Amino acid sequence: MKNKFIRLVLATVVILFIACGIYVNDYHHADMDAIEAFAVENPVEMWSDTEGNLVFEPEHATAGFIFYPGGKVEYTAYIPLMKAMASEGIMGVLVEMPFQLAVLDIDAAKGIPEQYPQIEHWYMGGHSLGGSMAAAYLDEKDEAFEGLILLGSYSATDLSETDLSVLSIYGSEDLVMNREKYETSKENLPAEFSEVILEGGCHAYFGMYGAQDGDGTPEISNEEQIALTADAIAEMVLETQQK
Repeated sequence: MKNKFIRLVLATVVILFIACGIYVNDYHHADMDAIEAFAVENPVEMWSDTEGNLVFEPEHATAGFIFYPGGKVEYTAYIPLMKAMASEGIMGVLVEMPFQLAVLDIDAAKGIPEQYPQIEHWYMGGHSLGGSMAAAYLDEKDEAFEGLILLGSYSATDLSETDLSVLSIYGSEDLVMNREKYETSKENLPAEFSEVILEGGCHAYFGMYGAQDGDGTPEISNEEQIALTADAIAEMVLETQQK
């Protein structure tokens, strides 16, 4: 009886281990062909730091943006967005998350601003789950950051009493983001947060990783959504620096 019980436990552990392995390896891969074809004005060289994060640093940048990727999305899928932002003069740090899940390393941004003392203004945010986890990190009231940027995302953390500038961007055809939760979560943001709805945009097009199950049909191109997003972020950064 005891041996049967032990075998049952071992079998259960093996099944759970296999299921876990399947889950963490089932993610959206970056579309490297599309990424390599993506072009912006004033291209900036990309390099990797000691943590495996990708850094995009234009000359004379004074603003920096730390980005958390969407859940189960390969972080390199957001290279085009970071390049587009760098072409706007904003330094970007694209964070690599364990198993493509920002929830497993919410504090990944900790210590990054101190590595770049030349950057005077810091912002952070992310896509979908990544945006929510960025908001959770800022709940620690890290004074290094001036703003939060949410892409197809919302904050489950109450930031309403903070001095953060917040920008929320989502596509009109986004059917992945829970709209009901998005609306109710607005009370967690400062009263003067900004919202940009990209007409024709979808959930997946903030990165380049192909179509996402359950998403709407986009009416603009992947490249156009990324360009519009970078423009909106650059405008927000400029406005906050002028306050």
